[in-house]
Amino acid sequence: MSGRARIRRPFRESIIEAIELSTRALQAIEDRKGIDPIVLNVKGISSITDMLVIVTGSSPPHLKALGDSIEHALKEGGQRCFHRSGSPDSGWVILDYVDVVVHLLTPEARGYYALEKLWGDAEPWQPPIAEG
Repeated sequence: MSGRARIRRPFRESIIEAIELSTRALQAIEDRKGIDPIVLNVKGISSITDMLVIVTGSSPPHLKALGDSIEHALKEGGQRCFHRSGSPDSGWVILDYVDVVVHLLTPEARGYYALEKLWGDAEPWQPPIAEG
């Protein structure tokens, strides 16, 4: 981790930020054809973050494209990645935005690590459907 300390905001502010970040991340994932994305609300369960975004990429190049797309979309919204860990070739990339942590995994890594099961007490979260 870098030398910067994590800054935790008050509950209301952090959950609103987490919802906005998760929504933007999901749009970037959809744009790059991410497989089976899920957002878990871990507020009150995790002391590290409020939301987890988990998505499968079909291959290391797909993981790279997903990660780049998410970072670009969130950077356009004024949010920089606090810490990036892993590599597409390892099968698992983590993008840490403090209030939201994004896990990009190959199908094999997602099956092996079973993050949804690990965070089984967390509620799945869906963004509101836009009225057209």
